[in-house]
Amino acid sequence: MIIAGRHAILEALRGGSRRLTVIHVDRGAEGRIVDEIARAAALARVPVRETAGDEIDRMAPGARHQGVVAETEAPAEGTLPALLEKIGGGSSPALVVVLDELADPQNVGAIVRTAECAGADGVVITVNRSAPVGRGVEKASAGAVEHLPPVRVAGLRDALEKLKRAGCWIVGADTAGEKVYTEADFRRPVALVLGAEGEGLRRLTRETCDELVRIPLMGKIGSLNVSASAAILCYEVVRPRAGGKAVPGPR
Repeated sequence: MIIAGRHAILEALRGGSRRLTVIHVDRGAEGRIVDEIARAAALARVPVRETAGDEIDRMAPGARHQGVVAETEAPAEGTLPALLEKIGGGSSPALVVVLDELADPQNVGAIVRTAECAGADGVVITVNRSAPVGRGVEKASAGAVEHLPPVRVAGLRDALEKLKRAGCWIVGADTAGEKVYTEADFRRPVALVLGAEGEGLRRLTRETCDELVRIPLMGKIGSLNVSASAAILCYEVVRPRAGGKAVPGPR
């Protein structure tokens, strides 16, 4: 399997969730990130090869590879039992992001990136009618999938019930939500559930939620992009947990 792009490869080296076998760098590629990749690869004992640009193009057709690609094992996936154990033993209230049949890899990747930056414990996605965790998701996540491998589940309702039993309050984002999102109590363990673009949450998913919240829309457009909604909600969860103070900066 191929990972394309400087940031995605650097985060794959840092994350350590899967083994890179070789990294190909265009002979003309240079810059700070390329140097960091070389140092991280040396520490991880991953060989780096100078490779002609046209060969890199053939290895990652259509990808914005920025002159760097890596051969690697299949992406790691999280598991629901491991996630449930993690949130049960955590020292702070859990935050889990659940995606109900999101098919756009750009949105899935962007949400994984936001979730990782917000300190989420996991991202749960459906097996059916969801974007596979491949090159598009990896690229859009800017490498976040290496630190927060998504958990794929066949039955979303069953997964939500298990999250409930683990102590999570299930909050769905829905335009018909009875509360504005700022009125919800996010100080407890929370699983945020977001639906697909244009369709929203499925009926059974909506019925499984403990609470539905909405994001007010003051303009003429009828909805936000789902990745924008995820960012708003994730950081609304983070805000009260930080005591109303500024969210900590980059680690």
